[in-house]
Amino acid sequence: VYKRQEYGNKLNVGQTVVFAMSKLAKIGDQAWNGNTEKINAELFILTYGALVSQALKEHESVADVNAFLEQTGYNIGLRLVDEFLARSGIGRCGDWKETADVIAKVGFKMFLGVSAQVVGFDSEKKEFSLVLDDNPLTEFVELPDDAGELIYCNVLCGVLRGALEMVQMSVECTYVRCTLRGDDASEIKIVLKEILADSIPAGED
Repeated sequence: VYKRQEYGNKLNVGQTVVFAMSKLAKIGDQAWNGNTEKINAELFILTYGALVSQALKEHESVADVNAFLEQTGYNIGLRLVDEFLARSGIGRCGDWKETADVIAKVGFKMFLGVSAQVVGFDSEKKEFSLVLDDNPLTEFVELPDDAGELIYCNVLCGVLRGALEMVQMSVECTYVRCTLRGDDASEIKIVLKEILADSIPAGED
């Protein structure tokens, strides 16, 4: 294990990572427990359920509903970043790994009241999964028999895609496990496609 000697004290990298994660978890808890007005959890769950139900009636196929939910989340994500940055006080992340930890420990906690686990980083550090043992969106939900291909929480994939695009990260998000289908947890796979260049308004250098 790499260690660094400084002023007579040893700094273990593993301990530094634990400290950083603890700090992020604390930021997430503070954001969730702060004075920000929150919608009633059951009302939020029922409202989202009504949105999905209406989408099933209005679209011709379940695939179209999945696309609608992802696009709805994407539009939300585009607008959510400013609130996230203002409430968390977190600046630009140093790398993709730090971005994953911030999403898992601060982002999910701030807006859903739960934390996620970061797992499955590939060797190139371009993809990982977020695992939710407890997903508030799936409470009180039972999918109809004719909606077996429905990705009920696909809105979360859209939110992540939209929010990350606002900070110059183009990603692909896929809901790969869901407790509504009998899985033991909810899992979202995120793949970093490219880092987008900062856009400069026309006429400005």
